[in-house]
Amino acid sequence: MQLINAFINAGYTITFATTTSKTNNAFNLESIGVSEVNIDLNNSSFDDFIKALNPDIVLFDRFMTEEQFGWRVAEQCPNAIRILDTEDLHGLRKGRQKAFKDNKPFDRSYLFNDTSIREIASIYRCDLSLIISEAEMEILINQFKVDKSLLLYLPFMLDEISEEIIKNLPKFSQRQHFISIGNFLHEPNFNAVLYLKESIWPLIRKQLPKAELHIYGAYTSQKVNQLHDERTGFLIKAFTEDVNLVMRQAKICIAPLQFGAGLKGKLVDAMQNGTPCVMSTIASEGMFGNLESNGFVEDDPKEFANKAIQLYQDDMLWKEKQQNGFVIINNRFKKTEFEAKFLKVITETAKQLHKIRLHNFTGQMLQYHAFQSTKYMSKWIEEKNK
Repeated sequence: MQLINAFINAGYTITFATTTSKTNNAFNLESIGVSEVNIDLNNSSFDDFIKALNPDIVLFDRFMTEEQFGWRVAEQCPNAIRILDTEDLHGLRKGRQKAFKDNKPFDRSYLFNDTSIREIASIYRCDLSLIISEAEMEILINQFKVDKSLLLYLPFMLDEISEEIIKNLPKFSQRQHFISIGNFLHEPNFNAVLYLKESIWPLIRKQLPKAELHIYGAYTSQKVNQLHDERTGFLIKAFTEDVNLVMRQAKICIAPLQFGAGLKGKLVDAMQNGTPCVMSTIASEGMFGNLESNGFVEDDPKEFANKAIQLYQDDMLWKEKQQNGFVIINNRFKKTEFEAKFLKVITETAKQLHKIRLHNFTGQMLQYHAFQSTKYMSKWIEEKNK
């Protein structure tokens, strides 16, 4: 949505094309002047659609979308700038998850996996890739040796939190309980809930017997709901219509993620609503830069619980960490600054597109092979489906 709004602010006409069915929770893009179009996988009808549309820019949401449609865009609209929004590095998350399950230290043998190979190939095939975390910029440049000219660090683009907004947020004494939040289809989130249930919450509850942990997230399943326990205050609340409301009611947000990648939206939600956090190192990655965090970063379950209890009981400490959160949002994720930078880079890319592609031989090579493999596999699937 932040990217869409950036393009709207720059005067672009936007078409949102998707293979997925719309759900009741989906934002109504038509309400902000964005056309919505359904497209099919492995179907040459997309060729006719994109050729008629003839866009100046095509932005792919995650590398899997570029794999499916990138070669078609390159074939039908060769002059369109192709931008990859990585969201986060999927290969990094997969490698960390595998290392976690193997109970081994994460190293290059886990980083250089099949998903990373596909993802880096997608980055090279595109003219520009958006990277949400400074930590992931570093990994791409230093570990994968990707040319930095193909990458743009573009974190969350957020509005400033004004003094007026801060003044109207619920105070320490007006809040109660703990909150954890995240889409349950996302494996790192479900794993974190299990970890909370088994290793952290019992320690917190022992010291704070009246406290509750409210866990919010879309796509609750039976395996999630069976973790609900009124007796211990471990409460699965499922989907919430208003994340800001529930975050403002909570005193502490806890995010003990054991693996993952990218920036954590849950921490942004917490900081915007003045809710200090206790989080793991993985959860905090790329969030704070040189600034003090909006809480504590702990990986040991006992220390994690101790910090959560301390923060829950100490009014002055809580206010200090809350203030840190406001400073982080207002200094690390300035919407005006990053939006202007994003649009400037797009303008420069358009002017030098031929030169950029000429200097990206690896991208040309991978694009050629994508034509030969993905293209004919897709055509075979299309014929098979007739």
